[in-house]
Amino acid sequence: MREEESAPEEEQEELFEHHRIVADVGQKPLRVDKFLGNLLPNTSRSKIQQAAVAGNIRVNEQKVKSNYKVKPEDVVQVVLSYPPREVELVPQDLPVDIVHQDSDVIVVHKAPGMVVHPGYGNHDGTLVNALLYKFQNLPGLNKERPGLVHRLDRDTSGIMVVAGNEAAMAHLANQFFERSTERTYWALVWGNVEEEEGTVTGHIGRSPKNRKVYQVYPDGDQGKHAVTHWRVLERLGYVTLVECKLETGRTHQIRVHMKHIGHTLFNDKEYGGDKILKGTTFTKYKQFVENCFNLCPRMALHAKTLGFEHPTTKKRLTFNSQLPEDMHALVEKWRNYGHR
Repeated sequence: MREEESAPEEEQEELFEHHRIVADVGQKPLRVDKFLGNLLPNTSRSKIQQAAVAGNIRVNEQKVKSNYKVKPEDVVQVVLSYPPREVELVPQDLPVDIVHQDSDVIVVHKAPGMVVHPGYGNHDGTLVNALLYKFQNLPGLNKERPGLVHRLDRDTSGIMVVAGNEAAMAHLANQFFERSTERTYWALVWGNVEEEEGTVTGHIGRSPKNRKVYQVYPDGDQGKHAVTHWRVLERLGYVTLVECKLETGRTHQIRVHMKHIGHTLFNDKEYGGDKILKGTTFTKYKQFVENCFNLCPRMALHAKTLGFEHPTTKKRLTFNSQLPEDMHALVEKWRNYGHR
């Protein structure tokens, strides 16, 4: 029996574990839920069966039900949420902008600066802590990331969906896995983007020089396949407002891909966007840019829309959000500067 954790496919790469198991040559016919239950620690049979219902179990690249009989040399893949956490989550009465809620899904507008889930250096004050205060029955309460199927960076604002129960969690996770969700982001980037639209295709992986940031590996020899489609919304002189549509959802994907084509996100400190990358050498211009940094003291990235299939009704839902105050004011400031 050979097992390896497969490469994650979407933004949920740190929220879900992906297993790939090759059955032995002498494997006797055995239900896939029992087969996986015997091999995966801290995993109940009911969770495995929920994964099968959501289409998160594949044998030889084909979706199977929980009663599928595993045969010799079958390649079994499964997507599961991570096992129980080691730290206690504390519900906290924190402000959360809830856009939509029903028994299956909760859609929120995440504020900039809010961390999505507890982790190193952020044990509380997160979106998860706030959600636990408002919703006591989130799926996966014995884990660090209850209800989460994707996430946004701390400084990214915008729309997120959270699962309201285990079945919905499995269903939503499968949509992210199969890339059937629709996600668009608005970003203010350095420079005048000359083309009206385009696509960036390039494997993304951690930088060997700085493990906190990522980079593009054009030859695909490292990293994971990533595709970002972009189009210009408005040219504002030395910066451009663009819309980015994700085909994949790698960590820092928009930030890395836009930097790769020479248009780093405005005020993105980790990727050098907090310096003047385009413009003049005049002192007044330098002061203007510094004022812009102070006005929006984070990278200018906003998750504008999110579309997905409702886990129960199967209807297509699409949610749209307005730019938060800081990023709206930043765009207006550049707009006025261009007019002058």
